[in-house]
Amino acid sequence: MAIPVKLEVFEGPLDLLLHLIDKNKINIYDIPIALITEQYMAYLEELEKQDLDNMSEFLVMAATLLRIKSKMLLPQEETEEEEPEDPRQELVERLLEYKMYKFASLELRDRQLEADKMFFKKSTLPPEVKDYKEEVNLEELLSGLTLAKLNDIFRSVIKKQADKIDPVRSKFGKIEKEEVNLSEKMRYVQEYGLLYKTFSFRGLLEEQADKMEVIVTFLCILELMKMGRIHIVQEEIFDDIFIEYLAEDVIEIEETQL
Repeated sequence: MAIPVKLEVFEGPLDLLLHLIDKNKINIYDIPIALITEQYMAYLEELEKQDLDNMSEFLVMAATLLRIKSKMLLPQEETEEEEPEDPRQELVERLLEYKMYKFASLELRDRQLEADKMFFKKSTLPPEVKDYKEEVNLEELLSGLTLAKLNDIFRSVIKKQADKIDPVRSKFGKIEKEEVNLSEKMRYVQEYGLLYKTFSFRGLLEEQADKMEVIVTFLCILELMKMGRIHIVQEEIFDDIFIEYLAEDVIEIEETQL
């Protein structure tokens, strides 16, 4: 079956296949390989004296179609666990990907054509018009302005600034940064563990002086657990956590190592 089309219309074998699918109104997910292969081979037979480099891609696709066609003719083994693989699946995925990029390129081309129709006019305003600024009549602008009105404006601005102040937070005192040396706290926790061997996590935290020390001590426990120097035990959920100090010594750890 001859197809009266020319090679120049198509950008490659996938483009030709999409043309045949659209021409025959075929579902791309259920391609009749025998029909498409027949029409594709008929098209190749009509090509005369074409450059081999341009023909190579079409010939490779022809071989692919013939391979798929032969697989479709062979009986396939069916198992209960897996469905037989469709030989057309890879070709369908390639066609869908090509179709997506083709439509995207057509959209970009249309936008480029629309952009080519636009022209932007350069500014032709004379400098004296472009730099013109309307004069302000101060007497007219300040007419009716009195000290009483200025006072009202001033009080209004001050009230808006006062409304922005949080009545609760504004009474807070200055918060000083609590200095806690992480490396010293790490040494303290190790010495504590070396002394008691097994101790309560809650009891250790309760001995800390403030909130910052509690946080740093907790970080030290996590780091020592990561290093394998302690072991955490909790028999029941929500019970107290007990820490077993596994090491037999105390090592110095710089803050840069944490």
